[in-house]
Amino acid sequence: MHNLKTCFCGITFPTPLILASGIVHTPAAFMALASQKGVGGITWKSISLKPRAGHPLPVVTPYSAGFINSVGLKNPGVKQAVKEIREVKKHIKIPLLASIVAFQMSEFPQLATEIAKAAPDLIELNLSCPNVDDEIGRPFSTDPLLSALAVQEVKRVVKHIPVIAKLTPNVVDIKEIAKAVENAGADAISAINTVGPGLLIDAKTRKAKLGNKIGGISGPSIKPLALRCVWDIAKTVKIPILGMGGVNNGEDALEMMMAGATLVGIGSAVFGKGFGIFDQINQQMLDLMKIYEIASFASIKLSIK
Repeated sequence: MHNLKTCFCGITFPTPLILASGIVHTPAAFMALASQKGVGGITWKSISLKPRAGHPLPVVTPYSAGFINSVGLKNPGVKQAVKEIREVKKHIKIPLLASIVAFQMSEFPQLATEIAKAAPDLIELNLSCPNVDDEIGRPFSTDPLLSALAVQEVKRVVKHIPVIAKLTPNVVDIKEIAKAVENAGADAISAINTVGPGLLIDAKTRKAKLGNKIGGISGPSIKPLALRCVWDIAKTVKIPILGMGGVNNGEDALEMMMAGATLVGIGSAVFGKGFGIFDQINQQMLDLMKIYEIASFASIKLSIK
């Protein structure tokens, strides 16, 4: 019987499957998910310095190849988030990743200092949200210098919690960004964020299907892009990768590891299949490892030369 336990940044995860940020939004839902079999860890919704109302409804809509969303980073602000994370951590036994998002570079150290008070197991820097460009301009992770500076600013004030840089696929060369954040001191990389932004139109009403009109694209359609990005990053850096993008089943998860990921994020699949998707994917991975004679996750990592 294969062991699903996975070590990432010196932290042991009971399984390699992690909830991606932005899928679950309330403390009660986080606790309910964390109690489900097969969940290796949870990533908190992205937290900003001040509360955000987010974008107008509807904020998520399905289409033939996945989902498009424009939640707009809705959250109660870091002060309230610290209280909520502290409370949730009392009731869960799996690692918790806190995602933070800044709109100015100067906010990163403030955010990191505050969120560290909640003692998350890791801090993920959301450098790459594609549906708030009108507010912050280009995401930080489209620029290697800005990405590196964001990592440096966080590492300067938080030295005891591993820092993950979350990257966007919307760049010419993701390898350049990955190398920049590694050199800046990032402990790991998360890839990829949603693609886009994109637009869906209701032909009958002649209106956009999202309240914000444009939004990030996720689901099965982005898997090939996610795999290529993870593969490129894995060949470029030595730090571990949390890979995500279009993972819906055990084969998808194993492919993400073959591309170079150590942990695998599950996002849009939760919308369609519920919290039970984690246990389902884990079991599928175990079954496939037996069929394909895979001895361990480590044995297939970056196996696509």
